[in-house]
Amino acid sequence: MKLGPQDFPRLQWSLLAATLMLALGATAVYFAFNAMQTATRERAAAQATWKETDSKLKQVRNEENEIKHKAAIFKALQTRGMIGEEQRLEWVELLKEIRDAHRLIDLQYEIAPQRKLDTATVSGFAFYSSAMRMQLKLLHEEDLTRLLDDLRNRAKALIQVKRCDVARLPYSTGSSQTAQLQADCQIDWITLREDKDAQAKEQGK
Repeated sequence: MKLGPQDFPRLQWSLLAATLMLALGATAVYFAFNAMQTATRERAAAQATWKETDSKLKQVRNEENEIKHKAAIFKALQTRGMIGEEQRLEWVELLKEIRDAHRLIDLQYEIAPQRKLDTATVSGFAFYSSAMRMQLKLLHEEDLTRLLDDLRNRAKALIQVKRCDVARLPYSTGSSQTAQLQADCQIDWITLREDKDAQAKEQGK
């Protein structure tokens, strides 16, 4: 089929309509593509915001749990009387009670002046230690373990045994209550109290 000049006026409207349809289709694709990109960016931003919020929430929960844990430890130490100034007189009385309760033959000790441990302060509190050298004569090694257990359970301080040297005494033909062993121990009595120097530095910041 051949087209003549008389057919062009009729075709131009069809061509114009086709061109318009193509333009509308291209415009729709363009806007759809832009809308998809915008939605993708908004989704990514929403996910990033959610992740950031979730991370902060987890951090707050972890900090809250840490505070509760520290508060529980502080309460336990406070209940044991381990917070505040050292109770040296009570320590001496406790040693006497343990000596009498276990009928120890001989118990001698010497407590050195208190010193601050080389550790960082915690919320204005610091650990302090009083070193004690303890020498005692024993019938059995169990006498020493019972003594140390009583100290750990009853002392208003954290008991840290640095060393304990036990040596056998020369054999004696005397009474069955004669000491068989001699112990030489180094024990740290550790307490927690306010560090006024650290508090002053924090207030000065």
